[in-house]
Amino acid sequence: MIYLDNAATTYPKPPAVIEAVRRGMERYGANPGRSGHDMSLAAAAEVYRCREAAADFFGLSDPTGVIFTSNCTMALNMAIKGLLRNGGRAVTSDMEHNSVIRPLAALGRYDIARVVPGEDARTVENFRRAVTPQTKALICTHASNVFGTVLPIGRLAGLAKEKGLFIVVDGAQTAGMLPIHMEQMGIDYLCVPGHKGLYGPAGTGMLLCNSPFLLPGLMEGGTGSQSLSEKQPEELPDRLESGTLNVCGICGLRAGIEWVKAKGERAGREEMRRLAAFYDKVSRVPGVELYTPVPEYGKSASILSLNIHGIQSETVAEKLNQHGVAVRAGLHCAPGAHRKMGTVETGTVRFAPSLFTTEKQWGRAAEILKQLTVDK
Repeated sequence: MIYLDNAATTYPKPPAVIEAVRRGMERYGANPGRSGHDMSLAAAAEVYRCREAAADFFGLSDPTGVIFTSNCTMALNMAIKGLLRNGGRAVTSDMEHNSVIRPLAALGRYDIARVVPGEDARTVENFRRAVTPQTKALICTHASNVFGTVLPIGRLAGLAKEKGLFIVVDGAQTAGMLPIHMEQMGIDYLCVPGHKGLYGPAGTGMLLCNSPFLLPGLMEGGTGSQSLSEKQPEELPDRLESGTLNVCGICGLRAGIEWVKAKGERAGREEMRRLAAFYDKVSRVPGVELYTPVPEYGKSASILSLNIHGIQSETVAEKLNQHGVAVRAGLHCAPGAHRKMGTVETGTVRFAPSLFTTEKQWGRAAEILKQLTVDK
């Protein structure tokens, strides 16, 4: 199989991640921080090592601000509902995933700013115009999960600081793929999945907190600390983490973070170079419609959406699957992005590589796509 559905979840996983999960099952089977015996203490230490690795990777000075979640969606719900629980509005973009739009819609208090791809100043100005006296936060994606468009997060964070607002960033498509330094960029809350660009297991994610404001939790329960009190502890991470953590998943997540860090920025640039070469090949195929400029490191995520004239995106994906190419088609849980690009009726076929995708695989995918245009 040529697996090009990595924007949904990366596959394969690095051997170090698989080994870390296995080792977690063997060595860290106890509940972390709940008992005084050796295995419980070892599990707690391993969990903290992952907090440290994540804080270092994302430029967060205090590892206790790393909150483990089951996925990026949970992290976004915690940040969005925590910030807006007692009122206020949010400004978001017109390219958001439903993981941002649906929590905001449930609260019914948000305004949309238009993203102008390739024109950061206009995008920031559109956000500025959308801010009202009731605005409490800017909540937006770092990069579109459909078209790969990167938003100017650093400049938006500057706007948030200027206006006295919080900024929450959905890093689902950039965490591990593009550099993110929370403190340098001015990000208050960063929400990331563990299973995408960090190459960790499914069922892992993080909410990274870089703000003195203490978010109210979505749930309360056992933390292993202050057990005599009926109230949830105030301190992070216990304030936002209740119940038993996914220790084995966290072991794998730490291994993924360290694997990506060791690869360095050069690996990401090479991934983007190969995606750009694929773009160049398919752009010459009659009947193929592309929606974005040539992918470029730092200006787009590792995502390419396209369509073949006269064929529904789901049909193209089905035919690619028959030839051993795994992609995703449809609306990708981001209808706003499709409305913006005029593809809400057709959806798009999304190609998303990983660091394991080879030049040979890209060449084969391009050949199959070209043949589909002939066979239609």
